[in-house]
Amino acid sequence: MDILTEIIATKHKEVAERKALYPVKLLEKSIFFEGPTVSLKKYVTRPDKSGIIAEIKRKSPSRGIINRHVSVERTSIGYMQAGASAISVLTDSDYFGGSNEDLITARKFNFCPILRKDFTVDEYQLLEAKSIGADAILLIAAALEPAQLKQLAKVAHSLNLEVLLEVHSREELEANLEAGADLIGVNNRNLKTFSTNINLSAELAAFIPKEFVKVSESGIEKAAVVLELKKLGYQGFLMGQNFMQHSRPEQACTEFINELKKLARHPS
Repeated sequence: MDILTEIIATKHKEVAERKALYPVKLLEKSIFFEGPTVSLKKYVTRPDKSGIIAEIKRKSPSRGIINRHVSVERTSIGYMQAGASAISVLTDSDYFGGSNEDLITARKFNFCPILRKDFTVDEYQLLEAKSIGADAILLIAAALEPAQLKQLAKVAHSLNLEVLLEVHSREELEANLEAGADLIGVNNRNLKTFSTNINLSAELAAFIPKEFVKVSESGIEKAAVVLELKKLGYQGFLMGQNFMQHSRPEQACTEFINELKKLARHPS
């Protein structure tokens, strides 16, 4: 069994348990449920922002523990002060060490868009995302059938949540162009093996229609790479591990964005 298949099987069990513990009627009573959402799409494309979607991630299947004791409050506020366009919060517990509480904390201290990063397999998770204060959700093409993905996107939009569709191949991209996504993310990391190929974003750029906001995910370590990806039409850059491996992720984010600005002013 590959890692993604294992994660999805675990997620189905987890969702069944959460449905029993936290019924939909309870989720709908959350203070966030009827609240307005902030557009990830608009923030990622704002000219005064960096395009960086800065992630809070404690661990991963490939790296193990990255930053176990990160302060979500300090890091999320620091990411926004650094000039990030949005925040991504891993809420998967078993494989990434996150929790819904992490996203709730980030929401309390920030007015920017927050992406709930998880393995969505059930409509219940969309209601859950809304109840914890998310503005956007991730739908992974490798984990869902096109019809299922399209239905989940429809329900997400009914809750005023934007959809970041994640693909890892041209086949996944073309099978889901009609799904109703707001942004399309190319994950440079293969979720079945967790190997990373940063060139994948370059390879798929031309096949993403212009009406979609393009996001490159995973494996971005240098500001110069962001500038190259911008030339290919990418506007969003999802980065987690590169920041989280430091004791103060928000400082690493600040330094990265400052370097990005410097290179943009004085390209070599």
